Amino acid sequence: MATNVDLSQIRNIGIAAHIDAGKTTTTERILYYTGVSHKMGEVHNGNAVMDWMEQEQERGITITSAATTCFWKDHQVNIIDTPGHVDFTVEVERSLRVLDGAVVVLCGVGGVEPQSETVWRQADRYSVPRITFINKLDRVGADFFRALESMKKRLKANTVIMQLPIGEEDGFEGVVDLVQRKAYKYSSESLGAEVVEAEIPAEMLDNVDKYRNELVEVAAESDESLLEKYLETGELSVEEVVKGIRNATLNNQLCPVFCGSAFKNKGVQQLLDAIIAYLPSPLDVPPVTGFDPSKKNEEVSRKADPNEPFAALAFKIWTDPFVGHLTFIRVYSGSMKAGGMVYNPRTKKKERLQKVLKMHANKREEVQEITAGDIVAIVGLKMTATGDSLCVSNKPVVLENIEFPKPVIDIAIEPKSTEDEEKLSEGLKKLAQEDPTFQVRVDQETGQTLICGMGELHLEVIIDRLKREFKVEANSGKPQVAYRETVTSSGAASHKYDRQYAGKAQYAGVSVKVEPADPGGGFVFESMVKTNRVFLKDFLASCEKGSMDAMNSGPVLGYQVVDVKVTLLEADARDEESSEVAFHAACNFSVREAIEKATPVLMEPMMSVEIVTPEEFMGEVIADVNSRAGEVRGTEQRSGAQLIQALCPLRLMFGYATDLRSVTQGRATYTMEFKKYSPVPAKLQEQMTARSSGYY
Repeated sequence: MATNVDLSQIRNIGIAAHIDAGKTTTTERILYYTGVSHKMGEVHNGNAVMDWMEQEQERGITITSAATTCFWKDHQVNIIDTPGHVDFTVEVERSLRVLDGAVVVLCGVGGVEPQSETVWRQADRYSVPRITFINKLDRVGADFFRALESMKKRLKANTVIMQLPIGEEDGFEGVVDLVQRKAYKYSSESLGAEVVEAEIPAEMLDNVDKYRNELVEVAAESDESLLEKYLETGELSVEEVVKGIRNATLNNQLCPVFCGSAFKNKGVQQLLDAIIAYLPSPLDVPPVTGFDPSKKNEEVSRKADPNEPFAALAFKIWTDPFVGHLTFIRVYSGSMKAGGMVYNPRTKKKERLQKVLKMHANKREEVQEITAGDIVAIVGLKMTATGDSLCVSNKPVVLENIEFPKPVIDIAIEPKSTEDEEKLSEGLKKLAQEDPTFQVRVDQETGQTLICGMGELHLEVIIDRLKREFKVEANSGKPQVAYRETVTSSGAASHKYDRQYAGKAQYAGVSVKVEPADPGGGFVFESMVKTNRVFLKDFLASCEKGSMDAMNSGPVLGYQVVDVKVTLLEADARDEESSEVAFHAACNFSVREAIEKATPVLMEPMMSVEIVTPEEFMGEVIADVNSRAGEVRGTEQRSGAQLIQALCPLRLMFGYATDLRSVTQGRATYTMEFKKYSPVPAKLQEQMTARSSGYY
């Protein structure tokens, strides 16, 4: 099915940053200048278009990524505005997986902050080309060059300056475009919509020449023909500079840096121009790769072409009060009409695209066809989960899935009345479908329902949504740490499973060894046993599944076991008597026994904490960190304040926001994100196991 779509004029971009760097405000200005909104929304007034959830408007933060489409200079720009708070990092992860380019917004005062680093690493993982917008240059303490230096130091970014700010702080008036060598100022009467070309201030001319020469050199180095011309003439045309910078950006060799103040309506139009000029179209990114499940997982690729077989990735599920189940997809190749059938290789089922919607935050526009490069929401996909591939059944493809971080905190929850029981169960099920970092489980010992998430704010928002969207009244307990268990040595065990069921023999014999895997390696399974006529391939798969199921509950306190390698050493099978069930059970028993012999330990989540405090409170803050068994990793001066970096156990960080306000008279701020799992102190493990055994 061919369609006439110029893919070179589509940009799929994300706007990502640390909390409070101004991403949502930047997106609001983009919507205003492109004509999507006729009134500027403000985060602090609770009327930002992209922060449409009640909780977002009340808290002044972005919680869920919102998609929108706008047009600028004959180009279609699909934008996803992502959250900056680390508790909602899943939204950034899945957005970057399906986007072609990103705009990283940095605060001109704070520069690179912790979540900026996380976003940068996520973009590196998916090889997403990006440009940077240094925002808030009108603020007291803003410093363009200091923010730029923090990019080089903390992100190891290879930057190139594309614009210079005219003035600083209250005196910030506009920008000098180094490519065009022109100055631009913005009319306050037209809310910045009217851009006025101005004279470059005389005191800036030396800097403009210096940084423009650097820019031209960088552009020339990206292409041999440009370098040849530059060495001969010493100059490149504007078009050649743009071409060179674009090439280097698309190849992830370079990050162009722009500047402005979204709140004061300065620099946003030039940022839009940069998105068109330097970020990739679907044609500029490599073909997406996956495997064909019908051909022994043979690798296949799909080009961004409407005439290729249809392939798309579901990256977000959302429960909409008006249309029900919405599935957000990115179409990588091919095209499909509304009402068409798509095939899901995971479920091996076909589903109908009942309605296709182009989203504008929580508003929607129905369209009749989707094609390569589109980001849309689908109504009617009941069996599709986050990370599923969608394709046509005669050309199946499974695209690379999205990796999500594991929850580190949980709380018990129960309905206030029996009437709420069913509504609570249904609400939790729908929220878990939407958010892969939110999990629901039942404690086998107490029978309590536990909800698990990325942080206190994450679970607070979940409980709030249960109340508002699902009308569920629920009681919740105090937050608890999601511990893990692992092994610190090796252990081996054997088990023979020999039973009779309904007169039929069930036999399996196995020997296994367990040992530590690499930190963060999860579960690793290896077999020294070859499959044959008696020991079937299906039996080996059951051994792996039985071993994996043994990881669900560890011997120390029953927490999930991680970072363990299981090796199947021997397997004994009998004709007519052995079965998948028997090998599953034999491996499960033997792996559990081997783990007990391999010196199991309890692991706790360690959090990377960054605190920005006035200098006079530095002693009190460090003392408080030490009292929480924290380890101060470094300090540095930042904008008249002190930045303290520390590593702290999550179990001692509950309620930290209140304590920090108390010791600094409310003048310090902090951010916290999961860093790694580490063994709990031996004495604490003894106390916890004794308490669990009833000795305390």
